[in-house]
Amino acid sequence: MCTRVMWPDADGSVIVGRNMDFHQDLHTNLWKLPRGINRDDRVEGNLSWTAKYGSVIAGVYDILSTDGVNERGLAAHLLWLAESDYGTADESRPQLAMSVWLQYYLDNFETVGEAVAWSQKHQPQVIPMADPTGGSKPALHLAIEDASGDSAIFEYIDGELKIYHSRDYLVMTNSPTYDQQLELVKKYTGLGGDQPLPGTCAAADRFARALYYVQDQPVPTSQLQAMAAMFSIVRNCAQPFRNPEPGKPDASQTLWSVVIDLTNLRYAFESTTRPNVVWVDLKDLDFSEGAGEAKLDLLSDLALEGGVAGEVHDHFDKHHRFHIVSIKQAELIGEAVGKLLSAVDGAKQDEIRAQEIQDRVQAKLVEFVKSE
Repeated sequence: MCTRVMWPDADGSVIVGRNMDFHQDLHTNLWKLPRGINRDDRVEGNLSWTAKYGSVIAGVYDILSTDGVNERGLAAHLLWLAESDYGTADESRPQLAMSVWLQYYLDNFETVGEAVAWSQKHQPQVIPMADPTGGSKPALHLAIEDASGDSAIFEYIDGELKIYHSRDYLVMTNSPTYDQQLELVKKYTGLGGDQPLPGTCAAADRFARALYYVQDQPVPTSQLQAMAAMFSIVRNCAQPFRNPEPGKPDASQTLWSVVIDLTNLRYAFESTTRPNVVWVDLKDLDFSEGAGEAKLDLLSDLALEGGVAGEVHDHFDKHHRFHIVSIKQAELIGEAVGKLLSAVDGAKQDEIRAQEIQDRVQAKLVEFVKSE
């Protein structure tokens, strides 16, 4: 599931791209989140903060942030890592629910160096949560990069936080763990070895292809060329629609891709199920405290006929709130979705899953917002 690629020297710009691969629609919309929003850890509320920086994020069911960039050019991306083990909950450490993990970094840090320093000092613990819409148990690692071209990957292995921090860490995919990926890639031509570049959808193969092509780019002559080049790289690593592989339900098709210019603060989004590419320049959005959260409704507006395309900052509509769910709220959503699915036989579950699950999630979100 997923590929992230950074190009740190695109003629003075830092360009990053990522694919979101999953076996079911994640109902992703884009959100503008201003400075000054009060948030907490979504566990017990022991860690709280006020967002220092505004951000543009891609959501999952409008209940968590899975990708985004803040107004200082720090970007973050959640990807699957089956080996993740977050350890036994330890209240002596700062805790972050998985739903707010990425957002904490976008809210609070301007650079990778700041984020790494805080993480090394405080050793935060991620508290996992079940996927409330599908019953799976997400196992994730986090990649961040900034406008200087710095990069870091955060993984939890055997309960311990592992941080890989280097400007050389341009690519992240999925299993195995990052240290093993760095060794595996050395066997391919152009990357240290003599084996031909691999072509399967396996995470290690996508890692090799992405690293090979991002290191073999001509100097772009424009932002358009730089972003187009990155789209071509992530498309080369995209996964086709297909039945999930036996035993690998999360080795699935690419749902959408993003390309971000961290230097010039442009965020571009491309869906694999809707035809239009959209982008927004963060300079055109109001991130001031009190400006209000705003939503770009990709589910409705990326239509084949009459849908939005191109630059879309004026299509973000003010919305009541982007509500990041707590551990308990994720459980409540899961119970509501479970009741919905248990009411029909297995053959019909796929038919109702998309829209009716989204409706149940939204109904619960309304309850949560009113209660808080």
